[in-house]
Amino acid sequence: MAVFSYRARTLQGAIIEGTIEAIEEKAAVERLKEQKYIVIDIKEVEGRFSFAKFLERINPFKPKVGTKDLVVFSRQLSTLVSAGVPIVQGLSILVEQMSNPAFKAVLTKIREDIESGVSITDALRRHPNVFSELYVSMVHAGEVGGILDTILERLSTYLESSEKLRGKVKGALAYPAVVIMIALGVSIFLLTVVIPVFVKMFESFGSQLPLPTQILINISDLVRKYFYLVILIPIASVVAFKRWYATEQGRRYVDSLSLKLPIFGVLLQKTSIARFSQTLSTLVKSGVPILQALDTVAKTSGNRIVEEAVLKARESIREGERISEPLKKSGVFPPMVTQMIAIGEETGNLDAMLSKIAEFYAAEVDAAVSALTSMIEPLLILFLGIVVGGIVVAMYLPMFSVGSLISGAG
Repeated sequence: MAVFSYRARTLQGAIIEGTIEAIEEKAAVERLKEQKYIVIDIKEVEGRFSFAKFLERINPFKPKVGTKDLVVFSRQLSTLVSAGVPIVQGLSILVEQMSNPAFKAVLTKIREDIESGVSITDALRRHPNVFSELYVSMVHAGEVGGILDTILERLSTYLESSEKLRGKVKGALAYPAVVIMIALGVSIFLLTVVIPVFVKMFESFGSQLPLPTQILINISDLVRKYFYLVILIPIASVVAFKRWYATEQGRRYVDSLSLKLPIFGVLLQKTSIARFSQTLSTLVKSGVPILQALDTVAKTSGNRIVEEAVLKARESIREGERISEPLKKSGVFPPMVTQMIAIGEETGNLDAMLSKIAEFYAAEVDAAVSALTSMIEPLLILFLGIVVGGIVVAMYLPMFSVGSLISGAG
């Protein structure tokens, strides 16, 4: 738990200051709002450095709550609620059979909060690292509408399809990244270990080395001499990029550029449209008000350009207009998508039309991933051949020259 210091205004207008413990800043603000405080300023208090906490934070093996855990939990709780089991009793049953210790602790706290009189929605909202805003919004709609079991079933289906879509994109992007990393690893091994052995042999020839070989030897010397830079520069670059991407300007620039990339841009655009349509369809079908639904979709879009387009659509509806026009102007959504959304608005079947768009673009993502994999494979093989093969050929060129001299002398 982190500690946050805050300045807030009470309902009577008095300014108060204090500290509060929460998982993150958003959760701290929500807790203060529950106490009827208007937050003026809030920031995390830097505590003393704890090596144990540091290790816990960077530990890649610590248990986490994954999408699969949420899918199983949602489906099981839906079954229990539809069978008439009280929510507290249902959570107790799920806590007992939960194998993930992190999720078990979260569910135990949620059960305790509900027992103390907190609503299901507010109990889930206190764990933003586990339950997304979309999840909480849908549960709230189910709680208010008395269809919590139906909403939980829809959530499990949505999470499954969303994870499947995300996995396809990650798989398409991971393949070239892994191959490039292997090529770089092999190249560094050749430059630092293999080439120095050949250099000693070349010195005994007593003749001038071919230009490609000499260039390669010079690169090998630089890599071995400044090997720490080979490690530090990529790490520093990644850290600097993450810091820049965390800024508003950096994120907007990267997200805009990613949609315009020659090969991956089309895939990312289709993925964004599929996610937008699927999420908005699920929220609207579940009874979430359209303004709240669009706000949630914008925050979970994963792309700043898409987020801005959705927020403009939200403002358009607030002013009594339609969703389709601002989406069309954004340039992210193709005419077919905006036309289908416009038809859905006119006919009153927006959720069904969005569902059809989501299905269509999920199939498009499948096709794009297959095409991308087929196209990238030969390019990666060519890349490996040029990098690794080029190094090998450059190292054997002096031997060919020596062989020619020996043949000429004979």
